[in-house]
Amino acid sequence: MTGLIAFREIVLKVHSRCDLACDHCYVYEHADQSWRGRPKVISPEVISRTASRLAEHAQSHELPSVTVILHGGEPLLAGTARLRLVCEEFTRALDGIAALDLRIHTNGLQLGRRCLDLFAEFGVKVSVSLDGDRAANDRHRRFADGRTSHPLVLAAVELLRTEPYRHLYQGLLCTIDVANDPVAVLDALVELTPPRVDFLLPHATWQTPPVRPDGAPDTYARWLLRVFDHWERLGRPVPVRIFESLFSTLRGGPSLTEALGLAPTDLVVVETDGNLEQVDSLKSAFEGAAATGFNVFDHAFDQVAAHPGVRARQLGLAGVSATCRRCPVVRSCGGGLYTHRYKAAATDSPDGGSDGGGFDNPSVYCTDLRELVDGVEGRTGARASAPELSDPAELAGSQEQLTRNLLALLNDGRTGDPDWARAWEVLGAVERAGDAGEDALDAVLAHPFTRTWVMASIEAERQGRGDGPDAARRLTALAAAAVLRGGLDLPAEVAYRDGEVYLPTLGLLRLGEPGTDGRAALHATDEGYAVREGGRPEHRFGPAAGDARWQPVRTWSPGPDEAPVALEDLDPHRNCFARPPRLRLGAGEAEEWRERLRAAWALLYEAVPESARAARAGLTTLTPLAGGPRTAGWGEAGRHGPGALGVPYAAGVRETALALLTGWRRARLQALTEVSDLYALDGEWQHPSPWRERPVPVSRLLADVHERVAVEAYRRATASAEPGGADRIGRALDRLSEAAELTSTGKRLVEELRWELKAVDA
Repeated sequence: MTGLIAFREIVLKVHSRCDLACDHCYVYEHADQSWRGRPKVISPEVISRTASRLAEHAQSHELPSVTVILHGGEPLLAGTARLRLVCEEFTRALDGIAALDLRIHTNGLQLGRRCLDLFAEFGVKVSVSLDGDRAANDRHRRFADGRTSHPLVLAAVELLRTEPYRHLYQGLLCTIDVANDPVAVLDALVELTPPRVDFLLPHATWQTPPVRPDGAPDTYARWLLRVFDHWERLGRPVPVRIFESLFSTLRGGPSLTEALGLAPTDLVVVETDGNLEQVDSLKSAFEGAAATGFNVFDHAFDQVAAHPGVRARQLGLAGVSATCRRCPVVRSCGGGLYTHRYKAAATDSPDGGSDGGGFDNPSVYCTDLRELVDGVEGRTGARASAPELSDPAELAGSQEQLTRNLLALLNDGRTGDPDWARAWEVLGAVERAGDAGEDALDAVLAHPFTRTWVMASIEAERQGRGDGPDAARRLTALAAAAVLRGGLDLPAEVAYRDGEVYLPTLGLLRLGEPGTDGRAALHATDEGYAVREGGRPEHRFGPAAGDARWQPVRTWSPGPDEAPVALEDLDPHRNCFARPPRLRLGAGEAEEWRERLRAAWALLYEAVPESARAARAGLTTLTPLAGGPRTAGWGEAGRHGPGALGVPYAAGVRETALALLTGWRRARLQALTEVSDLYALDGEWQHPSPWRERPVPVSRLLADVHERVAVEAYRRATASAEPGGADRIGRALDRLSEAAELTSTGKRLVEELRWELKAVDA
């Protein structure tokens, strides 16, 4: 079957009864009472057949690992002999097919050394149910005669925390009761130093809603936020999964729990009689809600994976109600746990619309989830936002590290290439050569088209069409350029092709006749550089003065106190923009372009001084592009590192100014998205755009707004604004503010853009 999401997690019911009488237990106290007709203990036949089915499933889907959770009832009531059989059968069946992660969820009452010795033998991780301090735990987790279970659970956890069992301790499971003191509950759990705490909302539906003593729709959110605040004050002493999941989704990452987020379910339940069921919590909805009609004896797991009820929980955004799809926090809350959405008949939805019966509804905890997500984000948004957004130095540092990481990745794949290996050794020597070497290496790695070359080479390697000698030639040139820039006494041999070699950031050196390949040795001199090649006399050249064999990279400066900008029309990797680059400019053409750039820069400083200063701060390289300005866009950010812009050579002064402005905005956004998550990439959201006929993804809408805010400011200052331009930007910002896929950093960027627009309107 195609399109199936494989099961990576199996809940194996090894015993269907329990030694506690918890009054909030969904298995015994809620709508589905199928436990009454099931065997108390799982049989050897069910164990063996389930293990075989799982191995078959893992092999057919090439799963690297699978998780088996021993569950109940109370799984320890099955006894150590039956639990050993489970461990042995699954270990045997999965051997050589997939890694096996065995776990158990228990109330802890039967957890003694015999059990723990068995679990240590097979690596079974243990999670214990505990609702907090004694007062909290005794509210629900009692024996049938009313006796407390708390001391026995604490004794079990204490044993689990000691050697040689500590490595088996996986965490504590705490079902929320808002009548309990959240601070006392957290303190009691933290005292037991669990590797993780899971706070669980009590299972409820629209038919059997959760208890709300104060009648407020956000009771559970306020309780959890009190836990969160205390957890923060304590310094986050233990991981709390519900909070960690929100941190992840608010950063654009995946959900870490089925209770939140849009991640598809990959879990199936095996009952003690071998029946295959959907997620166990569905027993809270109605009798038979979890049933599939399949069993391990007659049906493969793929058949269960194709069941409509299972597929409904794998649809992501399309699987939640219309109300949820319109909600800005849907990516974090995911519509809540599937079970909690159940409603027997259609009624009004929280936003005034109408949702259907069944599971096509918001969660019964809808308001709680919204308040929880907003509350956590409001408390952590500033800290969680990427520092690169507000600090140009952080952005530059992250970009430099990204180039280094990519180059290291490329190096990892280059084995058996002596030219590459020698050049790599030279780069290492440059980095170890003190401040001069470090500065020189930083300069050649920061050259924007170094990134272009590295990325192209990595892609070529991955596609099996490695560029072999070309990559090594570029690396020898990179190393030689660093040696020359630093004035270092290091070997700098380059391999040239077609009679020439480009030295990044420095210029183009002609070494032989066109069509010839060879090698040459370079070194720094007191006045510049020198080259020895074959038996020819040493040739001295550069750095700035050109001759018949040397074409230096030209520069331009907007003003006497401004750092120079490279006018890059030599690097062969500058062909990374949507439009082709110009060939080497003649001396007169270069001077004319400098004059247009000076006039354009002066216009920018007059019209939008803050934007002009910000653009200038990050600009290192300008590449002249062929053709004039296009109506769809002006300046271009290409596939390169930070600091480069492509500007149409033939553009006039006003068009060049706009090209510099728009190119900078595009380059800045591109640099941000490369080192920080502004939005999640796992959704199918489409948003109306005031500038496009069809809805667009958030990436396109954000890019349009990011650019047009600056353009609107420029046009207002130059009396060329379009009617209604600011209104269109405002509508787009409103839409972005409601975009569920924006991360905390993305939302901060939208707020910055809103303030920029307000300044334009002021």
